[in-house]
Amino acid sequence: MTYLLALDQGTSSSRSIVFDERGHIVAQAQRELPQIYPQPGWVEHDPLEIWCTQLATARDALAQAGIAASAVRAVGITNQRETTVLWNRKTGQPVHHAIVWQDRRAEPACAQLREQGHAGTIQAKTGLLIDAYFSGTKLQWLLDHVPGARDAAERGELAFGTVDSWLIWQLTHGQRHVTDVSNASRTMLFNVHTNQWDEDLLALLRIPKALMPEVLPSSAHFGDTAADLLGHTVRIGGVAGDQQSALFGQACFTAGMAKNTYGTGCFMLMHTGGTFQTSQNGLLTTSAAQASAQPEFAMEGSVFVGGAVVQWLRDGLRAITNSSEVESLAQSVPDSGGVMMVPAFTGLGAPYWKPDSRGTITGLTRGTTIAHIARAALESIAYQSAALLQAMGRDAVAAGGAPVSELRVDGGACVNDLLMQFQADLLGIPVVRPAVIETTALGAAYLAGLSSGVYASTGELAQLWRADRRFVPTLGNARAQELMAQWEHAVRQTTAE
Repeated sequence: MTYLLALDQGTSSSRSIVFDERGHIVAQAQRELPQIYPQPGWVEHDPLEIWCTQLATARDALAQAGIAASAVRAVGITNQRETTVLWNRKTGQPVHHAIVWQDRRAEPACAQLREQGHAGTIQAKTGLLIDAYFSGTKLQWLLDHVPGARDAAERGELAFGTVDSWLIWQLTHGQRHVTDVSNASRTMLFNVHTNQWDEDLLALLRIPKALMPEVLPSSAHFGDTAADLLGHTVRIGGVAGDQQSALFGQACFTAGMAKNTYGTGCFMLMHTGGTFQTSQNGLLTTSAAQASAQPEFAMEGSVFVGGAVVQWLRDGLRAITNSSEVESLAQSVPDSGGVMMVPAFTGLGAPYWKPDSRGTITGLTRGTTIAHIARAALESIAYQSAALLQAMGRDAVAAGGAPVSELRVDGGACVNDLLMQFQADLLGIPVVRPAVIETTALGAAYLAGLSSGVYASTGELAQLWRADRRFVPTLGNARAQELMAQWEHAVRQTTAE
């Protein structure tokens, strides 16, 4: 039997999963990652904690599988994107905590870039909107605020990387300073047309090129793990940022295929093939995970509060004691009784981009119960995702393509049948849940298997993909449009315009 090991380094935990060549989970291990909040709006991780927890789970997973590292054909890495690490090349020690993707401290630098009129150039080259979300301005902040960092960077003594680069550096004992196109495309410093670091953007943010990792396709030879770490050297054969990895794990390899990951937030990506498309509807263009040097792209939109609304029902409202109770509570009523909830706890993301919005619950009557609110909370995840897919559809049609014909789903909340059925009803297309919902880790394993000869092609991977359940729309189109109109009305009420 051939095995693949996926390292899945996320925001709240590090996980490792051993897959067999059919894409079935053999063993998995997980460790929590502590969050550091130095001040409001700032979020950090200790890079050494990231490394230690990730290595520990890799060892745990191999032990649980009862296999030696020599039985693993290749390692794939998938990671929280945009999180920024800066370290000393000689000592391998970070010069500061990692600045996490959620961190907002670089917003003043972003505001300055917008005011100077750079938005159009940056979007044309990178596919991104100027935002503190991305790594470039985080790196700029570190160079400007860590004593001596800029001088050391100019002398070539420091290395920058997203979490994948940091892990590869550690796994190879400092032999390899590399990243893949999907992670590089989230820095705001990478030209996605040429797959090169952009000299003009590096100069604009005053970032020395010597800091930057080498960029490879997502399926490539990134180096080999040092023998003393896992007991044997193993090829590192695949790397992708978590959302692009999930798109790959869902076998969405061709233009028009889309997936939605239902996690704390929701991330929807639609493959656009080799076509770079600028959204007219508030979406980002990003590099898809690439099996070759040929650029491939995806449209991306994110919902800030997805599954987190269920956590709020549990911890904020205390309506439930366990997240798993939400489905039965919501199902105890036939519908939301006219209640609409817009969970804009941290503003609204794509396609609205309304940072000043605040959460609202509307349509309350004397007959409203906690069950109606729970149902409205659950439905809010589907409404936000539907608005995203509709925006993607408008962009696709404008570019001469076809709207998405089915939505593949993954992430923790996709196990909720009520939510998935409502999602299909709103969209008017099938929503398909795969047999393996750990598609982020699976994508990394597939990329590693592809470069190490376990799989011959993406066509072979497409054959391995299996559906667990298809949710087919049961609601009439007119009623679905009516509900979406009510949702849009509720969204307008979240901002005092």
